[in-house]
Amino acid sequence: MTVKQEAVVLIGDLVGSRGASDRRALHRRLERALSEVNGRWDLALRVTAGDEYQGVVPSLGTACAVTLAVRLALLPDHDVRHGIGRGARRVLDDETGIEDGSAWWAARRAIDDTHQAAARAATRGARTAYRLADGVAGETGAVDAALLARDELVGRLDDRSLSVLRGLLSGRTQAEVAVELGISPSAVSQRVRSDALGVVVTTDDLLGGLA
Repeated sequence: MTVKQEAVVLIGDLVGSRGASDRRALHRRLERALSEVNGRWDLALRVTAGDEYQGVVPSLGTACAVTLAVRLALLPDHDVRHGIGRGARRVLDDETGIEDGSAWWAARRAIDDTHQAAARAATRGARTAYRLADGVAGETGAVDAALLARDELVGRLDDRSLSVLRGLLSGRTQAEVAVELGISPSAVSQRVRSDALGVVVTTDDLLGGLA
């Protein structure tokens, strides 16, 4: 059995997937989203059940970036909640890769807390939370505050603003996004201002630098 300390892990859970009209298509869409983020960040996230995926990430910043990327790949038709955990990671079986450990328990607690937060009117836009395992030093409050604000802003976007945000997060300029979407640069600029897309991009950049 292999033990690694201070691992950051991620659990994602599709929101309302049981009510999806085509669960097989939703599953394929999630797999495509994971394939894209795995290739971009050199990860091995995988679906573990029809409604859930999980994996190990190299840093909290990567976890924050991945949670946003997966949401944007599914919105506006579907959504996903996430739990990020930091703690010990135990590999129980090197051949199958089966793991447990306090990092996973913290991530599970985070996703449960996200679910509970989304059930309250004041925080119904919550989709992501970060928790530390017992005995692990660190701060979660500031990270959770940023994630909550980010989730709320993203959850309010319509399809066109989501497309603009995807383009900006991929590194394109506003002018390039306008050409790609076939709209005027002023229309892109207006959406960036009115929907606080610049705030989301800046938040993603700041969170992405977390160790």
